[in-house]
Amino acid sequence: MASFLRQTYGHRTQNHSNPSARLLLETMERKRSNLAVSVDVTRSEDFLAIIDAVGPFVCLTHIDILEDFEHSLIQQLQDLSVKHDFMIFEDRKFADIGNTVALQYSSGVHKIASWSHITNAHPVPGPSIISGLSSVGLPLGRGLLLLAEMSTQGALAIGPYTEEAVRMARAHRDFVIGFIAQRNMQGVGMQADTVDKDDFLILTPGVGLDSQGDAMGQQYRTPRQVILESGCDVIIVGRGIYGKDPSLVDEIKQQAKRYMEAGWEAYQERVTAQT
Repeated sequence: MASFLRQTYGHRTQNHSNPSARLLLETMERKRSNLAVSVDVTRSEDFLAIIDAVGPFVCLTHIDILEDFEHSLIQQLQDLSVKHDFMIFEDRKFADIGNTVALQYSSGVHKIASWSHITNAHPVPGPSIISGLSSVGLPLGRGLLLLAEMSTQGALAIGPYTEEAVRMARAHRDFVIGFIAQRNMQGVGMQADTVDKDDFLILTPGVGLDSQGDAMGQQYRTPRQVILESGCDVIIVGRGIYGKDPSLVDEIKQQAKRYMEAGWEAYQERVTAQT
């Protein structure tokens, strides 16, 4: 297992110069949580209710699927992030040429760069997608995650594709802070005799305590499998926490706490394990 994975989140801030990477690690350490909640709902009322319920446990956000989006929602989200001490990650999955993604990131309806600490992108367009997003986000202290792997059956993000995504990240270390992936990326795409000193953050979807998958090809693993066995850093959970009824606030809070505790327990076991 990579040596820095024995380090605490707080200690690992020393490995990062990007402000958003450092803030995420500090927040995780402070809140004793490596849980992110992916809120895939289409109504703003439901979105805000879920965010308020799970806010004490860190969260991810998906503004761009809301059917009734209004700019006032951004301020409400930012207010909740201050209230509950969490960061904002917009799971935008940019996938176009540099000039286009720079405009999508800075402008348009959502103006993502103005409020989201972290966003992500597919590496398929090549390094220009990082350059385009970095031209907007880096001056604002934002961070980028590349989608190196996915959690669905038959995903094409494997082998050489994943390796090239990691190489691209290493060449843009000031802005790329990590990956959406299913395992730790240390050493990926490097020669066997080369020491990899890059501490990339790994955020992992496809996490569940009660289900192994769904009818659309999603595959689930437990927090222990993700954090301890695969060396990832953040578990991303969605429907496993809020289910099909966002109005059940007490149940949502109970599930969020359950996942938070499971993720943190796996992390503590990892950093205290004997080599």
